[in-house]
Amino acid sequence: MGPNSFGSSLTITTFGESHGPAIGVVIDGLESGFEIDVKELAYQMSRRRPGGNPLGTTRDETDEPTILSGLFEGKTTGTPLTIVIANANQRSSDYSHIAEIFRPGHADYTWHAKFGNRDWRGGGRSSGRETAARLAAGAIAMQILRSKGIMITAYCIQIGNVVAQKRDFSIIASNPIHCPDAEAAVEMQRLIEAVRAEKDSIGGIVECTVTGLSAGLGEPVFDKLDAMLAHAIVSIGAIKGIEFGTGFKAAQLRGSQHNDPIGTDTHAGGINGGISNGQPVVFRAVVKPTASIGLPQRVVDVEGIERTVTIEGRHDSCICPRVVPVIEAMTAITLLDAWYRWNTRHAR
Repeated sequence: MGPNSFGSSLTITTFGESHGPAIGVVIDGLESGFEIDVKELAYQMSRRRPGGNPLGTTRDETDEPTILSGLFEGKTTGTPLTIVIANANQRSSDYSHIAEIFRPGHADYTWHAKFGNRDWRGGGRSSGRETAARLAAGAIAMQILRSKGIMITAYCIQIGNVVAQKRDFSIIASNPIHCPDAEAAVEMQRLIEAVRAEKDSIGGIVECTVTGLSAGLGEPVFDKLDAMLAHAIVSIGAIKGIEFGTGFKAAQLRGSQHNDPIGTDTHAGGINGGISNGQPVVFRAVVKPTASIGLPQRVVDVEGIERTVTIEGRHDSCICPRVVPVIEAMTAITLLDAWYRWNTRHAR
């Protein structure tokens, strides 16, 4: 598996840069004969597309996926399925003044240290634009998982200091925050708009719930289900941490409190010993504030000289709403990979 690939029985390889002609993904290992719903694929792409959320970036991309291979008469063939997404609304000139500097909070310096030759136009492959390719692959994986009774739902539960108290999944799609608490969603939107007016950014927390997953998925000892999910989710550029079930609050509990009786799940988050236990899988991911902000910031240039620069361009004040479908996508890719591994080795 190469550095731009993820998965074992099911593998995805993404390619392309933020300001190149296109980005895309090759999906290898899909089952044959599955009929892809292209309208559903297009809908999933629209959920994170630039310009698709009034609280996000003004860069406007249609993000229409084009399937080049692996599909015949609407069904998967079992061969590599390739999807390409054109970049049609990039403005590289917005980044010309930062070609010789390293922006704080970005991958500029570390990519320069590693490769020596970095694409400074929007961050190249370190840009969140790369996640559109993951979403295309995940949208297909979600369709296949749904046919097996497995459902994945992610949603924002915190923006800054505003925390959702309710979990009403029926309203997630009705607000631009993708929040399951109507009152909290209003306050979250106000906070994001206030932060944007100040030319700043804010972070938050996205929770994800998986239902319909049978017991037995996950491979001891290094490819535990929670370990693979953690790998998948933390590989998303804006994510800085993840917890399952009770998570870090477990540090405050005793074993007599934290141990779940068989058939129930209050603390484990649906996974014991790295293997799914048949209960809903629940995890939360921390999303950092967007690094590109409109306020003057101290930076260092390629000569090591400190300067003060204002980052231009079209950026999100809060990336959380657009991260929601990406988290669902990476969860779907991971679970379908685990499902294929389990069902290959286990007769049904």
